[in-house]
Amino acid sequence: MTSRKKRDADNPEWTRDDFAKAKAPGEILPADVLSKFGKHRGPQKAPKKVPVSIRLSPLVVSHFRRQGPGWQARIDAVLTKIVKKEARPTPTRARKAG
Repeated sequence: MTSRKKRDADNPEWTRDDFAKAKAPGEILPADVLSKFGKHRGPQKAPKKVPVSIRLSPLVVSHFRRQGPGWQARIDAVLTKIVKKEARPTPTRARKAG
């Protein structure tokens, strides 16, 4: 079965020539328009994370990567859950008198 792409006259696929002629937004857009876009992501909604380098077993990495994008965040979530669980004070039992 051959796949045929539908042609869209209003939005044709770019050619190498189109890419060669393309200009950066700063070259063609007015400054007031460019200022609306901002230059970076902005403040994070969650507390910032600390970048680290860690060696994990291939089993762990392949397990999380198989689940798709966001695999590093899922590893962080699992580790955070463990840390919070361990940080809880252990309940003390009252001793029976006698």
